[in-house]
Order: sequence, then C-alpha cells, then structure tokens
Amino acid sequence: MAELSHAAHAIPERLPEIWEKVPPRNRNFTGREELLTKLRRGMSTVTAVVPQPQALQGLGGVGKTHLAIEYAWRYRSHYDLVWWIPADQRVLVPSALATMAPHLGLPSAATTGVEEAAEAVRRALQSGEPYRRWLLIFDNAEDPAKIEEFIPLGPGHVLITSRNPDWENHFETLQVDVFEREESMEFLRKRLRREISDEDASRLAEKLGDLPLALEQAGALQYETGMSVDEYIEQLDEQAGRLLGANRAQGYPLSMTAAWRVSVSMLEDRLPEAIRVLRCCAFFGPEPIPRDVFRRGSRTLARHGGDTDPQLSAILADPILLTKALSELRRFALARIEPETRTIQVHRLVQALLRDDLPAPEQQARARREVHLLLAGAGPGDPDDSAKWRQFEELVGHVAPSGLAETTDPVVRRFALNIVRYLYQAGNYQSALSFAEDFIARWTAASGPRHPDVLIARRHLGNILRGLGRYAEDYELGRTNLEEMREVLGPEHPETLSATNGFGAALRARGEFLRARELDEQSREVHERVFGETHPSTLRVMNNLAIDYGLTSDYTRARELHLETYQEQSDATQGVSKASLLSSWQNLSRAVRLCGDYTEARDIGEEAHAYGVLELGPDHPTTLLTAKDLSIAKRRSGDLTEALELARDTHARLQRIFGDEHPDTMAAAVNLSNALRVTGELGEAFALAEQTVELYPGVYGEDHPYTQACRSNVAILHRLRGDAEKARDIDEKALERLAAKVSRTHNYSLACAVNLASDLAALGEHARAREVGEDALERLHRLFGENHYLSLLCAANLSLDLRAVGADKEAERLRAETLERYAHSPLASVQPDILAAVAGVRIDSDFDPPPI
Repeated sequence: MAELSHAAHAIPERLPEIWEKVPPRNRNFTGREELLTKLRRGMSTVTAVVPQPQALQGLGGVGKTHLAIEYAWRYRSHYDLVWWIPADQRVLVPSALATMAPHLGLPSAATTGVEEAAEAVRRALQSGEPYRRWLLIFDNAEDPAKIEEFIPLGPGHVLITSRNPDWENHFETLQVDVFEREESMEFLRKRLRREISDEDASRLAEKLGDLPLALEQAGALQYETGMSVDEYIEQLDEQAGRLLGANRAQGYPLSMTAAWRVSVSMLEDRLPEAIRVLRCCAFFGPEPIPRDVFRRGSRTLARHGGDTDPQLSAILADPILLTKALSELRRFALARIEPETRTIQVHRLVQALLRDDLPAPEQQARARREVHLLLAGAGPGDPDDSAKWRQFEELVGHVAPSGLAETTDPVVRRFALNIVRYLYQAGNYQSALSFAEDFIARWTAASGPRHPDVLIARRHLGNILRGLGRYAEDYELGRTNLEEMREVLGPEHPETLSATNGFGAALRARGEFLRARELDEQSREVHERVFGETHPSTLRVMNNLAIDYGLTSDYTRARELHLETYQEQSDATQGVSKASLLSSWQNLSRAVRLCGDYTEARDIGEEAHAYGVLELGPDHPTTLLTAKDLSIAKRRSGDLTEALELARDTHARLQRIFGDEHPDTMAAAVNLSNALRVTGELGEAFALAEQTVELYPGVYGEDHPYTQACRSNVAILHRLRGDAEKARDIDEKALERLAAKVSRTHNYSLACAVNLASDLAALGEHARAREVGEDALERLHRLFGENHYLSLLCAANLSLDLRAVGADKEAERLRAETLERYAHSPLASVQPDILAAVAGVRIDSDFDPPPI
C-alpha cells in the first residue's frame, strides 16, 4: 500500500520530500503521462477569464492522490504557492485553508478564528493578491455540496481528487483508470526488486486487476517474505474463492479485497499483535493518527474499557511491542508510519476492508468503543487553552469517521463536547455547529432530550449560534434550555450558571438591556456564593454586568465595575487569558469615555492597544475592537487626524478578516463614517453610513436600539448635506422606536432627540426645536447631571434655539452657564464640542455601537 502521509498542507520546498516517500506507482508510465499532459492542458485553459478547476475521478486505489502529487512536483516551477487540503470531511477543509493565511500576509487563525481565516484566504486567492500563480489540491473531496464553497475561482489552479463521479457536473473531470498491463508489469518489477518473468508478472497483474493499490500490497508482501509468484497466486485464489462465497467487501474490486486478505493472513501468522493494532486503526479516520493517541489513550482504555479487548490495551501500553507491530505494518504496506510527524495512516480502502472483516455488529461496536476511549484519553483537556489547540486539531478528523456521536459513555461524551468547544474557541463556527447539532440529535435519541449531556451540548450550540450572528435562534434555544437546566441540574450547577451567562448575552443581542442587567445581577450574586468573588467565572459575570450598566445608561456604575474587574483580572495568576484581560481593559476605556473623560479614555486606550498589539497581534479581534474604541476617544478629544487614520486602518483590517456583515466590521464602519464627517469628508461618510445601516436589521433586527441609533447618524449626514426634511423624518421615526424599546430617558433616545432638535432648527421650526431641546435637557440632567458631555451638548444647542425664538436673555444665560461648565469639565480645551459651543455652531450627537 502507498497512501500518502504528510501534513495538511505543502509548499513547494516540501514537495521533493513528499515525493521521495511515494513509491514509483505513477512514474514514467504511458497512461499516467497522457493523463498528466491532459491535466496540464486543462489547467492552462482559460474559461470565463479564470482557469477551470480540474477533477481526477476514479476507483479507490487507482492512484489519484499520487497522480496529483506527481503533477505538483513536476510543475512546481509554475507556481508560487502549492497547498494540500484533505477534503473528505468538511471539518478539515477550513483548518487546512486557514493555515495558508500567514503565507498570504493575512492574520492567522489564532487571531481571527478558523472560518474567518479560511474565507480571507479564499478571497485573497481569488483576487490574485499577493500570488496569482497558486495550486490548491483538494484530496478525496467526495461531496461537492460540502466542498465547493471553499474553492476559489481565481487566477490560480485547483485540482480535485475524488471517487465521486458527480464532480463532472461541476468541473472538468479526468477519469483515472487502472494501469495498462505493461505498466502493471513494470511496476511489479520495480516493487519486487528482483527478476520476474514477463509471464509471471502478467499472470499476477491479471489476478490483481491491474489495480495500483493491489499491486503495491502484493509487491510489498512478496518482497518482505520472499514468496514466489506461484505461491502468492495460490493464496490469492484461495482468498478470492472465500470472498466470492461469503462476504466480499461491498464497493471494492475483488482483486483488492483478495490481495488485502493475503497480506493480513500472512501477517497474522507472523505477528498477530500487528493485526490487532491494524484493526484498531481501521475505526479511526483516514487522516494521520498521532502516535501519542495510543500512549495517552491506553490508560483510559484500560480504566474504562469494560468488555473491550484487554490484549489491545496491553499492546498499546507497551512501547516496544507497539513499535514492533507498527514496523511490521509498514513492511507489509498495510500502514504508513511517519517517524518525523509520529503519525500512523491507513488507506481508507484498507480501513473499509478491515471493518467489513468484522461482520458482527457487536464486534464493530466494541472496536469503535475502543477508538472512542483512545480519543477521549488522548484529548488535551482544556479547550479554552490555545496552547492545546494543535492537539485538538489532530483529533478532529477522527471524530465523525469513528462514529463518536453514537457514544453513551460519559468520558467520551465529555471529549466530544470539548471538541465542540475547541472548534468554537478557534473560530471554526460551521464545523462546531455541525458537530453540536449531530451530537444533540443522536444523544437525544439515545438518552432523551433532558439528559444533562444534551442540555450541555445545547448550551454550546447557543454560543455557536451567537458567534454566527443567529441571534433569534440563540435566544429561543437559550430560553428553553436554561429553564430545563435549572430543573434538571439545579440553578447553581456550574453548567447552569454558564448557560445563564450565555442567555444574558442573547438578551443584549435582542436589545433587551434591562432584562440582561437584571439576570446578570442575580448571576453575580450566585457566582460569588458558589465560586468566590475573584474566581475567573465570577470576573466574567462582572464584566458582562458592567457592559449591561453601560447599555442601560448607568455609565458611572459601568466605569466602577469595569475598573474593579480589570484590576482583579490583572492580578489573577490563572484562568484569565490575555484576550480576556485586554477585553476588560478596552471596556474600561470605553466606560471612561462614556462618562465624558475623553483624554483619560484616550490614554487608557493607547496603553490597552499597545498591550494587544504586543501580546495578541494587531489583527486579533480584541486588539481591533480596542483600536476602534481608541479611534473614537481620539476623535472625541480632538485628535481628528489620528482618529481618522486609525479608523481607516481598523475598518480595513476587520473588513479583510470578517467581511462587511460582521458586527465588528459594521461598528468599525460606523466609527469611520463619523470620523469622516467631523473631518469634512461628507460624501464618503454618507456613502459608508448608508451602506452600513442597511446591514443592521439583518444582524440585530429592525427594532434593535443599534439599528435605530445608527439611522440617526445617517440623519445627521442628510442634514449636513442640505436635506433637513429627510433628516427630521428619520430622527422622528428612530426616536419613536427607541422610546418604545429602551424608554424615552435612555441615552440613545436622548441623543436622537438632540439631533431631531437640530433638524427642526434647520427647517426653521425654532419653537418646536426649543420644545424638544428643553425636554431632552431636563431628562439628561436627571439621568447624567448637568456636567455630562451630552447635557452640555444639548444645552449649547438649546441656547441657539432660545435666541432664535427671541428669548435672548435666557439664551445668553444658558450659553454662559454651559461655557463655564465646559471650562471646569475634564474635556480638553480643543475638544470639538467646546470649539463649536464657543463659535455658536450646533453640535451633533453621533452614535458608536459598543460590543454586545
């Protein structure tokens, strides 16, 4: 057997190394040469401006993978970048694509998440930047529906290998057939490394159906044992007769099945322990199996194995015996052993034959349970620890093929949930979603809908839905699941408390800020009682609660709680990641700004941003959110040039990583539009604001406060561009909806009212502008006091409306009081609001949506 074994990707410099490990199955054979020529011609054909992807299709074992390797090696000088992508499972594709990101000058998956990094890679390849000459090889892509979304249609080339003939309905397809007879005979001569007559070579090739994989199996066995061709054919006939009269493996050629049976029979006599290991490998996935899975997992297998094979556990736990068994598998070409990567890989066709060799359902069930326990024992434990993600990644490809979703074992189910959590934390949301939904469906059928494992899996599903922006689904799932968890697990169970925190986020995403605050206030009390005041879980709740205070206009309390949380997280020695610390730091900066201390907010933000760039990188999502808030603080404090520069850079990075419709990109676009407006770039600001505000209903909903508050930003631009009537119409509708959703005395409603007064003034409706302004100012004084920046802004504008209706004395008094308050406020003297107030120019109250 000659299955390829290597990492998920390969750049040109590594291809010679891979090539040397591949037997000469395809080299210098006429049929293969013709296929390579056709393939190269197809790759070079331009259709609709871009090259057409090519698919190699054929029976398992005919050498499609090796033909792809040969193409990549032979034409390596034509490409700047070559990448290998295992594609038999969707879960493997985004991860393989994401690993390309650093080679394309893109943020790594560690900073953006796997799905986002994979999509950024696809877009970069499709655009031809930085490389136009690239080759992607999607190996064993069986299901076009699951893979096609990842295929870039750009200036480079795509090569697909598959057994599925349906690819011909999508792309150009070349059929890969078995060897011609002369090619089979030449292959056997090279593989046996001894003289063999033409007659014997032809007879053996005939018996093996000229199938390359079967020829490799036969050649390896005869080379290792010295068996003659006659002896081998005799064994082959015996096995074929048994197979025809019994359980011939479905979907596989008789020649391959018989050749495999001969190798297994011979090895079973020579070292039966090797066959036990091989059968175990058959129930993993076809991807490389880390050898450490056997070492780490054997303990779990021994402890929890029950009715599993005790001899297998003993073999795996004995490094000397395991090494001997693996060496025998390698000699007989039944497995590929890679000492450099410490992996074992068995061809998928051989795996299928081995599984079919255990016809009894109970035998297969036992073998699967052994693999499940090995995987669970090898799992690194904490999926939140990014240092362990590489180990999780090595195991993900074996979850679905091993049938892990069918397990009822608590130890294995814990591992399954850790896989889901790892995928979520790594940003691989689609794969996490697929696994979570599968686990929930199967565990519900096996254990019932209220089983703790099902409830916990549904909690994880809620996190994933929220990460995908599917807020409505997350809310409905979280609401019912939290009720059931409280009944089944109890209200103070750690998993119930985690579900409570998740539901608080779901409420914020719906714009139900007061409900979220009430829930998080209760949750904090419980967390402090159960875990203690400084436990990392308690600190996470405190951070959420501080966000709630900010969203309900209690900026002073938000600032106090964010400061307390940040200080505790700074002092923590474990359980608090750098990203969590930066998030707390960033939230503190924002709370300080919302209290009106712009200069202090800018200083805190600069320190936080520098920390993020140093510890997490400039493209980490939390670093970018910190940069976005720093840009706002700079704009508020008067550093307009720096604010605009940072706003452009942050928006461009987020747009490149996440696309336009991600909430963080949308928030950055809002900030950029506001920065453009205050620097006089009204046209660009307007175009960006209109484009962005249209995205908000799809993400948050039509009545969400963010949707309406962002519309007030657009209204400002309409007015400044001369259409005050349009501005008034937008602000009146936005104010009505904001009042209904968050009350008339919420900060967002009052800011909208301030802008509405400006619209009315621009239309000459000064009396009504005064009325709206006076009402807003009274509410602002009750909410924030007289010295808050929004109170001062409203007062400065109101003084202009008073003068416009002839109330000169009242107007002058209010103006003088406002300027005096500005003079004693923490705002810098060059702050734009102060300059506008002194000049007698109306001040606009724009909105920047904070993270949920």
